[in-house]
Amino acid sequence: MQIVLQRLAVLLFLCVGLAAHAQVTARDGTGAPVTLAQPAQRIITLAPSATELAYAAGAGARMVGTVAFSDYPPAAKRLPRVGDLMGVSLEAILRLRPDLVVVWKDGTAPQLLQRLRDAQVAVFVSHPLALDDVAGELLALGKLSGTEPVASRAAAAYRQKIADLRTRYHGRPQVSVFYQMSQAPLFTVSDASYIGAVLQLCGGRNLFGALAAPAPQVGREAVVAGKPQVMLAASTQELAIWDSWKAIPAVAHGTRYAIDVDLASRPGPRLAEGAEAICATLDRARRVLGLTPR
Repeated sequence: MQIVLQRLAVLLFLCVGLAAHAQVTARDGTGAPVTLAQPAQRIITLAPSATELAYAAGAGARMVGTVAFSDYPPAAKRLPRVGDLMGVSLEAILRLRPDLVVVWKDGTAPQLLQRLRDAQVAVFVSHPLALDDVAGELLALGKLSGTEPVASRAAAAYRQKIADLRTRYHGRPQVSVFYQMSQAPLFTVSDASYIGAVLQLCGGRNLFGALAAPAPQVGREAVVAGKPQVMLAASTQELAIWDSWKAIPAVAHGTRYAIDVDLASRPGPRLAEGAEAICATLDRARRVLGLTPR
């Protein structure tokens, strides 16, 4: 009997060892397959949102580097930096010997992606546009990191928060919204972006929702002609460029609001908190405008 138990123990040990070194494959945010010989042990992220996704997926202990402004969770502040707004250093990345680099599609130069692949480094491209894409990328990163149970819980919690908001704000009186990403040049968002999806979730009608690009550039004249009832931006200072345009309802009624861009503009798990804040802000505007929420 003892010999049988010993053999079973050896067999179990071998199975666990094989599982730990089994090849893993997941699709990134663009739908491309990412295959690793074993779950990633050394991960670098090249965007703050990618950093938040990796930590939420349970891969924090495997993180070896990131870029400037990756400040959440607090542990990310202690990671070596491989780049900033001026650019990313391929040499600094390679020195850290990553087996997976997570990038944000809209913030990474195609040339860098190609050079990473030429160096035989696996690249996961994060590209969330719909709200549920965040959950999908959490699950994919959990699979590639060997932390699927943690990632599954994080994805489920995120989806539940979004579902709760959808239920809570369903049927609210619609208000037209201009979401200002920057002031010079003037960029906004369309309904093809995750921020556009948040505005819809909260009962907002995005002034430029029908445009094709997720983050289109627009002119001041188009904003004035659109007469938005609400204006949102990172700060009240950025919205001050509209002070003299009293014909805009948002200016006339004082329904211009600053929002926390770390929550609202980073396509990571905290986007659900950003959505909750935006929904509450639109309800605040409805009360000012005399639109009683149903």
